[in-house]
Amino acid sequence: MITMIAAAAENNALGKDQDLVWHLPDDFKRFKKLTSGHHIIMGRKTFETFPKPLPNRTHIVITRKDNYLHKDATVVSSLEKALQFARKDEQPFIIGGGEIYELGMDVADKIELTRVHSTFEADTFFPDIDEKKWKLVAEEFHPIDAEHAYAFTYLTYVRK
Repeated sequence: MITMIAAAAENNALGKDQDLVWHLPDDFKRFKKLTSGHHIIMGRKTFETFPKPLPNRTHIVITRKDNYLHKDATVVSSLEKALQFARKDEQPFIIGGGEIYELGMDVADKIELTRVHSTFEADTFFPDIDEKKWKLVAEEFHPIDAEHAYAFTYLTYVRK
């Protein structure tokens, strides 16, 4: 079960200047809960935004840079190679960024999307979800509160 996990605005914005454009602590907690103990697959730029590797996860970094190495990650040159490396994990997660999500749309079985109910200026976007290929199977709304400046909804899609 290959799962893509992301938080995207109403206009599919993911981030700007290699950073998120919102801070949603409950979404971070959900991300940690869902991905802990699993392989997380990401592009190099996404990996480089982390201050340090995320605990209790196996990091797989996709890059076109031939000489890119990192002591805390397995580095591969394609999504196919990343998935091959993660084959023993019953649920590897594709965690971004935009280019990797585009590639993941063809291979993912599930999407865990946090839809942030606003629009943002961004330079990285989540791909459109084709309702002919994906079925919404769960949703949970989270209102604005003292820790969350934006309302958001957790959406779970499975491939039809």
